[in-house]
Amino acid sequence: MLPNIGMSELVLILVLALIIFGPGKLPDVGKSLGKTIREFRSASRESFGDVTDAVKEVKEDIHETRQTLDVVQAVEPPDKPAQN
Repeated sequence: MLPNIGMSELVLILVLALIIFGPGKLPDVGKSLGKTIREFRSASRESFGDVTDAVKEVKEDIHETRQTLDVVQAVEPPDKPAQN
């Protein structure tokens, strides 16, 4: 997800967060950030599941349509070519 972050970049981010939010608010910020990431992952899993279900339904419809077409072709003889 994140590009390669080295140790120096990580320390810089943590120091900036400590300066901006202060030591009292930093645990609350971390907790709300973790909650936000969890909710995002959950929502993306649900969305992926919905898309997977829709694809499965379409594949089933295509399979049923092919079976129906095979039955119709087996029952009806092919048209004879036109004679001039």
